[in-house]
Amino acid sequence: MTAALPSGGPESTDVIVVGAGPVGLLLAGDLRRAGVQVTVLEQLTAPTTESRASTLHTRTMELLEERGLLARLGPLPDGGPGHFGGLPLDLRAAAPGHRYAGQFKCPQTRLEAALHAWATGLGAQVRRGHAVTGLRQYADRVVVSGIQLGGEVRRLAASYVVGCDGERSTVRQLAGFDFPGDDPTVEMLRADVAGIGVPNRRFERHPHGLATAHRWPDGTTRIMVRVHGSEPAPRTGPPSFGEVVAAWAKVTGEDIGHGTPVWLNAFDDTSRQAARYVKGRVILSGDAAHVQMPVGGQALNLGLQDAAALGHRLADHLTGRTEGPELDDYDRLRHRVGARTLTGIRAQSRLLLGGPEVEGLRAVLAELLGLDTAVGHLARTISGVDAEADVLAPSNPRNEPGVAA
Repeated sequence: MTAALPSGGPESTDVIVVGAGPVGLLLAGDLRRAGVQVTVLEQLTAPTTESRASTLHTRTMELLEERGLLARLGPLPDGGPGHFGGLPLDLRAAAPGHRYAGQFKCPQTRLEAALHAWATGLGAQVRRGHAVTGLRQYADRVVVSGIQLGGEVRRLAASYVVGCDGERSTVRQLAGFDFPGDDPTVEMLRADVAGIGVPNRRFERHPHGLATAHRWPDGTTRIMVRVHGSEPAPRTGPPSFGEVVAAWAKVTGEDIGHGTPVWLNAFDDTSRQAARYVKGRVILSGDAAHVQMPVGGQALNLGLQDAAALGHRLADHLTGRTEGPELDDYDRLRHRVGARTLTGIRAQSRLLLGGPEVEGLRAVLAELLGLDTAVGHLARTISGVDAEADVLAPSNPRNEPGVAA
């Protein structure tokens, strides 16, 4: 797949994708469908076992179907009604009668495994245990240096590098992208816990905070809890189970200390967006380009739709199929969609995690959500099927001879 440059230079490929999560793997597969050589570098030595995201929206389901990925995933359960800041919002109103109206549940681990098999089956190289430590742009290429964990520093050259490496993106930092936005003001604790029997509840508001619980098919329970008045803690890792137990007890009065934590996590309302998504030969996609509170699965869907919008444009640019500012189009269009999505998420964060001071806002919005026009507008925006977000076409890149679809 890659060839060594003369005189002992670095290996060479067409595109380097940094990050083997769902966004990076979807992009890698799309590039290979168009005949572009691609190497994916991932710091983790094995796929994550954490399913942080599990919701797929209408437009994302369409994208997966176009690539034959829904057949690989198998039947996906209905995700039930949606919400806007914890207020019920029927996402089926985005596209009544559409075969993928609403939302569907698919653990990120399952989606990532299907995307990995698809992308590598098309010929994408995925190199795990490779930590990117350097990046330098030249007139005709960009060179990435990195440590093969347990080995020596190696270099890889490409026409373009795409950072799909998440909210703490190394690529974004090394390339010097401006990343303006707002620091966190509120935090929510999240955990998957085995061996507890708390009832399912959805955005249940209590005097001391907010509580959500959902029993997974394997018997574990995902809980999320927010204590009103608490501030985001400076963290270098996940919260302790003791923190989660104490917060849950304060809000609900229930003791879950006898349970076994399977996964612990904290998230906040940080909101940042790269000032631009393309800088020379370096491109950002997914959470590398924007950081937002993970409300209703929008972060995963926004990232996958970024990748779908970029893949065919970057391939056309590299292969000379079209003349025009394909990458400028990606930058302009996806930045606009991202900015609007982050605005909606900030509003939802305030409505969802605010204390008694937001009850008036919630009451007014609840009245507005009794209007079909309001429901349809918000549902289309979240589901990615409104006119402003419909900037992906053509989302089905042309297949090169000998490259499988």
